[in-house]
Amino acid sequence: MRHQPRPSPRPHEAMQRKKAEADHREKKPKFCINDHIDILIEILKRLDGPSLGVASSVCRLWCTIARSDSIWEHLCFRHVSSPPPSSLRTIVVALGGYKQLYMVCVRPVLSRLLHSDLVRSRVWTRDEVQLSLSLFCVDYYERRLLGDTSPSSLMFLCKPVNV
Repeated sequence: MRHQPRPSPRPHEAMQRKKAEADHREKKPKFCINDHIDILIEILKRLDGPSLGVASSVCRLWCTIARSDSIWEHLCFRHVSSPPPSSLRTIVVALGGYKQLYMVCVRPVLSRLLHSDLVRSRVWTRDEVQLSLSLFCVDYYERRLLGDTSPSSLMFLCKPVNV
C-alpha cells in the first residue's frame, strides 16, 4: 500500500491560520521598561557611576531619573555596612548633593581600588564614611570660600599612597 500525499490546505484556510496567529501575537502585551518607572529606578540604582552616566544619555526619562539625588545617594553608600543617619542627607544636599559627593570623594577612592578585588568584597566602616564626608566638606568650603576652580587639595585622593 502506497501512502498518498496529503492534500495541501486550501489557500483561504492557510490565510485564516496566519491571521489567527497574527491576532494572537498582537494581543500579547509588549513590555516597555519606560512604562514601569519603579523597576527602572531599581535597575539604575544597581549601576556604577560611569554606567549611570551612560544610562542618562538614553532618553529624557532616563536622564531625569539618573539626575535624582536618591540614585546617587544609593551609589555613594552602596559599600557601607549600616545606613547613614537621616540627618546626613540635609548636610550633603546643602553641600551640593550626592552626585557631587560621589564625584569628589567616592569615585577617586573607588578608582584607586579598581585594580584590586577590595571594591566588590569590602564594606566601608563608619570611620571611612565620616572621613569621606569630611573631605567632601573641605572641598565644598575650598570652592565656596576661595572661589577657586583649580584642582583642590583633595587631588591626593586620585594618586596612590605609600603607607
